[in-house]
Amino acid sequence: MITGKYPNLRLRRNRKESWSRRLIQENTLSPSDFILPIFLIDGSNKRENITTMPDVYRYSVNRLSQIIDKAIKKGIPMVALFPKIKKNLKNQIGSESLNEDNLICKGIIEIKKKYKNQIGIMCDVALDPYTSHGHDGLIKSKQIINDETIEALINQSLLQAEMGCDVLAPSDMMDGRVGKIRKALDKSNYQNVQILSYAVKYASSFYGPFRDAVGSNRSLKGNKKTYQMDFRNSDEALREVALDVKEGADMVMVKHGMPYLDIIKSIKEKFKIPVFAYQVSGEYSLISNAIQKKIIDKDSIFETLIAFKRAGANAIVSYYADRIDKIIK
Repeated sequence: MITGKYPNLRLRRNRKESWSRRLIQENTLSPSDFILPIFLIDGSNKRENITTMPDVYRYSVNRLSQIIDKAIKKGIPMVALFPKIKKNLKNQIGSESLNEDNLICKGIIEIKKKYKNQIGIMCDVALDPYTSHGHDGLIKSKQIINDETIEALINQSLLQAEMGCDVLAPSDMMDGRVGKIRKALDKSNYQNVQILSYAVKYASSFYGPFRDAVGSNRSLKGNKKTYQMDFRNSDEALREVALDVKEGADMVMVKHGMPYLDIIKSIKEKFKIPVFAYQVSGEYSLISNAIQKKIIDKDSIFETLIAFKRAGANAIVSYYADRIDKIIK
């Protein structure tokens, strides 16, 4: 509540000089606020362009150090690994997700071997990179089946934990999966493995470049509206978070970011838990392409990222994370 009135109260006084503006700023960004997504590909000595995502690349496992070294040097606390699986390894049930020699397992082992605990590793728990139909779950009678999918997700989670993953991130949006994954982890003596639940993941049109990056765009049949959230709903988001927290989620994710700042704020105010935001591929590509074409200024990157913090996000998954030192003012 503002007390006082003009002319005795002039809010512009505090904005007059740079040093004063810095003293009263309410939100700041630091490298510690960021998670860097990394895409993996098969092969050796590869760094591959992603045409729909300017300045973002896929890396072969033996070239991971190229991007991990950069992340550690800049103070990024965690990376998130995503695989692009060869088409011949995909099938209806996503069995490659349970292969202990798959890309994600190789990536975890490589990072832990070289860097120990200098940087955290987050792994996606979902089947969509591995299925021939591009969905996050198993299909039966043209329906995404919930409970059978959870069993596959439990096995995927246990494998990733065994390889050394620090933070498991179920992004599938199956009902009840967080509790069952937590129970399985604890039973297998992985009590310290954290769960970052994609508790609020909307069925969005902004995911296209990501699906290009992991190779699921062309294979996706239909849409994901029967399990991802309706973007018209907000109360439902709070119900999803309440369930996941009760089931044992250590942190929750809102995906995606900019159109859902109101959701981030509501969750933070109601639950007082760590809330992460994902600045998704569509947001990133729109901003980056607009900057390249000189439609908007590059300062727009900072402006969008600070909006997540202002809404209450503890951390941000962003493809700009590896350049954050050049973005922060």
